[in-house]
Amino acid sequence: MNYSFIIRRATIEDAGAIKSIIEESFKKYMEVTGLEGTMEALEESIDVIKKDIESKEVYIALIDDVPVGTIRIQFLPDNTAYISRFGVRLDYHNIGIGKALMSLADKVIKARGVRRVYLHTAAKHKDLVRFYYGRGFYIDSTTKDRGYVRALMVKEY
Repeated sequence: MNYSFIIRRATIEDAGAIKSIIEESFKKYMEVTGLEGTMEALEESIDVIKKDIESKEVYIALIDDVPVGTIRIQFLPDNTAYISRFGVRLDYHNIGIGKALMSLADKVIKARGVRRVYLHTAAKHKDLVRFYYGRGFYIDSTTKDRGYVRALMVKEY
């Protein structure tokens, strides 16, 4: 049997699939970090996702045409970038999808001449913090502005 794995720019038609990936991955994120209630990523509407597809670099990963991962890159006026809404469906963890999405993000960011990229993650999410360290990020600072310890992670090229 042949399998296909691709990452491509998301289209407006991908908004529903992206919402589903984000909901699944961020519910797990909350569970792992012990967060209760909800978070911004889980409240995001299809319209917000569509606007991001139009205004940011939004990518979707597919295996045999099944949407399995996503990442968003926002290029900022100070010539930095911010990564958000990075998620992979739980059944597809630990097979390289997250690494492939991050590698693509690196290529896209470097191609724009950006020298520094940021992202936030829960400081208590050991596996995710370790994942980001493995991709060259480091913790720059932490904050509790959203009710939990969020690490601002930075990668310099």
